[in-house]
Amino acid sequence: MAKKSAQKKPDSLGKVIGNFEVRRLEILSPKGKLLQKIDLKNNEIKNFYELMVLARKFDEIALKLQREGRMLTYASILGQEAQVGVALAMQPQDWMFPSFREGGAQIARGMPIDMLYQYWMGDERGQKIPEELNNFPISIPVGSQIPHAVGAAYAMKIKNTKSASVVFFGDGATSEGDFHEAMNVAGVLKVPCVFVCQNNKWAISVPVRKQTASQTIAQKAISYGVEGLQVDGNDIFAMYEAAKYALEKARAGNGPTFIEMDTYRMSDHTTADDATKYRPQSEVNEWKSKDPILRLQMFMESKKLWSVLYEKELAERVEKQVNDAVQKAESAEPQKTTDIFDYTYEKIPDSLKEEEQWEEGENNKQ
Repeated sequence: MAKKSAQKKPDSLGKVIGNFEVRRLEILSPKGKLLQKIDLKNNEIKNFYELMVLARKFDEIALKLQREGRMLTYASILGQEAQVGVALAMQPQDWMFPSFREGGAQIARGMPIDMLYQYWMGDERGQKIPEELNNFPISIPVGSQIPHAVGAAYAMKIKNTKSASVVFFGDGATSEGDFHEAMNVAGVLKVPCVFVCQNNKWAISVPVRKQTASQTIAQKAISYGVEGLQVDGNDIFAMYEAAKYALEKARAGNGPTFIEMDTYRMSDHTTADDATKYRPQSEVNEWKSKDPILRLQMFMESKKLWSVLYEKELAERVEKQVNDAVQKAESAEPQKTTDIFDYTYEKIPDSLKEEEQWEEGENNKQ
């Protein structure tokens, strides 16, 4: 049987006309050791840590509330708390476009925790964003928020507002048409948009290797004329520095940046999922050693910024903050069933007026 030889590229295919590269940023190792110098004050480092701890407690309580029947289906952020770094790099005039797994970034951005709980409890009023906060509501459809962020960024460019939009999405969203269309427009128009892909290795039960043949997700940006970076997504220092760089670049009018946040989803896709059915525990155990909170804790301890007493006081403060938020969310006055008529249409169609009147009558009987 003849031995197959490697296929050679004929000279007729032409010469190389371009070479491209993807850089990876790492600052804090999984053991809590600095790989390069940082320009951060002690109070900034402690703020990073405390917000990640708060995000994890928010997540932990959310899971318990769902299991107790006090909350609807919820998407955990466990293991992805370094997203906080992106929010902290933003300025008030910037706009955030979250998907459904950015609770930590939203909290760091200033979104009231009780409103986040209220939303996940099924009350859409929890996403009535406070006036002073430039956040868009949570987007549940995969990838639909990406074109929105690009459109907003284009408006910022036209108005010369010196601001930028930041859009979060998962690795699965990069297999959606919305992602590619938005990237193409962003590259052509050079809009001030920062794309943050939380590559947590799983799109529900589909691993990255079955989604794409690309060596990295960051390299997808290159084909659209957009700079692509891969960042250790469990390293909050690296996430902060990458986001800060991309945002400053965007505000200066130098176009968009794509950040691949190389992280891992430690929990199930949502509370309606069971990840043990499709991924090995050994993989989860491997990523536990890369925990974003643990590595920062080890660094802080080596710099005498962390102690057992500090951790105890922080845990008590965070516990109270989250429990107060739950109580406030659950004590909110129930929604009126007629809201579906009042807030769906600017002007109620005649065909629905009769239904609205009937619903009002039923409410008055109660």
